[in-house]
Amino acid sequence: MESRVAVIGIIVEDRSQVAHLNEILHEYGRYIIGRMGIPYREKKIQIISIAIDAPQTVISAVSGKIGRLEGVSAKTAYSNIVSETILTEQEYD
Repeated sequence: MESRVAVIGIIVEDRSQVAHLNEILHEYGRYIIGRMGIPYREKKIQIISIAIDAPQTVISAVSGKIGRLEGVSAKTAYSNIVSETILTEQEYD
């Protein structure tokens, strides 16, 4: 299975959605390389970036689920490098 590295940029404007966002990230945690969150108190938003190494379909699913949360925006930037996945989904479970 082919894998890509991507960064998902997330802006959270509605803090009530944070629990839902964390559920999504936990669901796909096996693919997440790293996560950085910055609270921007002056604007009352949270800025989060997620580095992910996963098949294209998984990256699209994560980004889509996050983007459908009310008060949450997500955009994805993909690397041009495509490689074989290191572990299969069964090996993560």
